[in-house]
Amino acid sequence: MSASHRQATAGPHRVLILGAGYAGMAAATQLAARTRRADVQVAVVNARERFTERLRLHMAATGQQLAELDIPELLAVTGAQFVRGWVTAVDAQAKTVRVDDSRELRYDTLVYALGSVTDTAAVPGAEDHAYTLDGPSGAPALADRLARLGGGTVVVVGSGLTGVEAAAEIAERHPGLDVTLVGRQDPGAAMNTKARAYLRAALTRLGVRVLSGAPVTAVLPDGVVLAGAETVAADVVLWTAGTRAAPLAAAAGLTVDERGLVVTDTTLRSVSHPDVYAIGDTAAIRQSYGVLHGTCQSGMPTGVHAAVSIARTLRGRRPKPFRFGYYHTPVSLGRNDAVVQFTRPDDSPRRGCLTGRTAVWYKETVSASPWPTYRRMSRLPSSGAFWPRGGRFTRVRDAR
Repeated sequence: MSASHRQATAGPHRVLILGAGYAGMAAATQLAARTRRADVQVAVVNARERFTERLRLHMAATGQQLAELDIPELLAVTGAQFVRGWVTAVDAQAKTVRVDDSRELRYDTLVYALGSVTDTAAVPGAEDHAYTLDGPSGAPALADRLARLGGGTVVVVGSGLTGVEAAAEIAERHPGLDVTLVGRQDPGAAMNTKARAYLRAALTRLGVRVLSGAPVTAVLPDGVVLAGAETVAADVVLWTAGTRAAPLAAAAGLTVDERGLVVTDTTLRSVSHPDVYAIGDTAAIRQSYGVLHGTCQSGMPTGVHAAVSIARTLRGRRPKPFRFGYYHTPVSLGRNDAVVQFTRPDDSPRRGCLTGRTAVWYKETVSASPWPTYRRMSRLPSSGAFWPRGGRFTRVRDAR
């Protein structure tokens, strides 16, 4: 029986997208646009109506106002339905989703895009005593605390890009505070020599103290404990070290990895449940160079690819393997400085980089691009299907 005949006799094909982050919104706008004339219902479940710009949460953490981006308003022009609520359970056998423990939604195809959160469970005390930048609630809470802190020390744990951006932003906006960045690796460790040196010089200029090679073993109400038992005093601790997925996917019986990420095949389908697609940083998506790390850069293409794959499947065609190659690492260093490291598809650094005002413009362009991109894709879905495929870095011999 053809897909079109089945739908004609059994009602519309119901696609449920869980999460309206960078990947989820890309999937929603693409799929709604590509199935507008088909018998397909697309619905998006998200806890809030306002879109969370995770690329700018370090700005919100210092009290800067972000744009009001309304998810239902954008989806309204696509034909996709918006459902506000918290996803509390997924039953992959019955093909149902519980929302707020009070509603049950049914699906034929599920797109799992609930994202990840900062891993505060790995170190004692982090859950109780540290702030995070998870979503629109964590950043304003930190901003309020910093505004009331007349002086003292802020310790940012995690020397990755989130930690670097947050430390620089706090130091610039609150020059009366002492900011310490603590991490296992040097800030900018994955960059080339020039970009890494520029980043470190910017942190020095802003007065950020850097403690590298210093894993945190505990968080206290008034500081952090480093390996070797050294204690660093702190009035505020911001935790940015590592991420983990919500336990919903594992509880639903989906195959997950050690971090709780949904394991996918080459087309982004769950390896255990082919009617479930997993995208963004909630999925363990393997390329020949390794598993993708969760960024907007790779997240939006996974959403687009899932939408294209679902549309192809509904037309009786076989979905294609997903291929992606990284191309840049933009890092803001306060509002007036930045560094952009251009990369090979496997995320290793190229020789080229941007610094200073040019890098600020580049970073701002990147940060501001998702929302206009969703609007454009809702009108012209093919415009979203272009991203670096990675060339030889992602070529799979048996891919068809």
